[in-house]
Amino acid sequence: MGKRESNSIFGSVTLIVILFIQVSFVIAAEFGSFEKPFTSNSLWYSKPIDPVFDSFVIPTSNYFPAIQEGKYSTRCYFATAKDSPMRLKPAVGKKGVYDADAESFSDEIIIPHWPEELEPAEGDDGHADIFDTTSGIIYSFWQLKKVDGAWRTTHVGWMPINGSGWGDPAHYHQGSRASGVPSCAGIIRKHELNDGDDMYRHALAISLTNNALSPSPAYIFPATAADSSAPKKNTGRIPEGALLMLPQDFDTSVIKDATLRKVANTLKVYGAYVVDMNYGTPFVIYVEIGSGLKIGKGGWNYKLGQELHLVRESLRMVKAAGGWLDGNGQPFTPNKNLNLLSMRGPWVASNGKPLGKFVPTQQAVVFQNTDSPVIQSNYSDRSMPAIDWAKPQKGQRYTLKAVTTGGASLRFKIIDKETKKQVYDSRDLQNNELVTFEWPVDSFYPLVTVTSGVGDASSARGILLRAADK
Repeated sequence: MGKRESNSIFGSVTLIVILFIQVSFVIAAEFGSFEKPFTSNSLWYSKPIDPVFDSFVIPTSNYFPAIQEGKYSTRCYFATAKDSPMRLKPAVGKKGVYDADAESFSDEIIIPHWPEELEPAEGDDGHADIFDTTSGIIYSFWQLKKVDGAWRTTHVGWMPINGSGWGDPAHYHQGSRASGVPSCAGIIRKHELNDGDDMYRHALAISLTNNALSPSPAYIFPATAADSSAPKKNTGRIPEGALLMLPQDFDTSVIKDATLRKVANTLKVYGAYVVDMNYGTPFVIYVEIGSGLKIGKGGWNYKLGQELHLVRESLRMVKAAGGWLDGNGQPFTPNKNLNLLSMRGPWVASNGKPLGKFVPTQQAVVFQNTDSPVIQSNYSDRSMPAIDWAKPQKGQRYTLKAVTTGGASLRFKIIDKETKKQVYDSRDLQNNELVTFEWPVDSFYPLVTVTSGVGDASSARGILLRAADK
């Protein structure tokens, strides 16, 4: 991934005005905005209290550690209602555009608002994110490229701008990074570089190479996915989703490069979350393309390389924390009790009627007008992805709530994988109806059935959470 000085009083006044604007810009940024995406209790803005560290040291590799923009970072684009829609075609040689949430391929995907100035990263990953302020959604692309005047991509993910900044078990891949997050999450943004602060006020996004990354588990909370090659290629002890920090006794004053020192200050307070794998670099901390950030502004030298390795040698994975402070400095507990049930297909009609369609941005099955009920079922396990840290446990109590419109209903059954027998049936649930039950088996198939309303359009989704302890 120049400065100009003035000795005149007018130059000094101009500099003061610029600094005032920059500081005002930072203060004015609100959580859930383009400049400051996600909620105040997102782990991207949270500080661990009294962290407990693992002893594993990130090994050296082919290259020096890096803090850079470059062709494998990303750009963050702002879209408004004035921007026109764009039809995305599949990458050349691919069977379709992969919708990461629906887990399906399409001949094309329409993005409602597309900034004219958009340019993806030049590397093979072709990252770019669009912050659509009209819909409140971040669209995140992998292998995005313009070919013969047409935009093509391999993979599209999406995430709410005012969400947690991480996936959940139901909507587990919300971006283009391997860990399930957008490529702009946690990166050092353009507007943060010259804000006058001594650190970035959020956790950073970092990637590691195979000799540091863990083969199993390949990821931990809050990540919901990892590189598929992890079990075969990884030989280290750090899963994706792990938080890395510099210990409190790390003396950042020994780092003479000011850009690196600001990063080190951040790593002591907020840390960096592992979001991806790289090839041959002990760590890469990502910076927005076009930001102009560059460590070693006077050129590369031995001392700078040693400072980067000092950070590498001192970074540690956080195993536990005594507590957490959110982005407003308030104590909170990170929420791991997240929705387990997706409404993605494949759906099979039970009565020959046209199927309702899974609409990812609604996380629901949506039915068109109909003069009689449409009944459809999902017999696959895709309605409950196998997220390692969120797998239902036998004997634990869970609550299922139906969220429906237009008279639609939801029904959830559990089939014992070994005996092939039904061991739970929620019955048909109408809007806001809920049931609490004890999870009956460890090895299971989910069976989800939705029934449309009659007349106007209708929709159905379910929220499945671990029940509060008695």
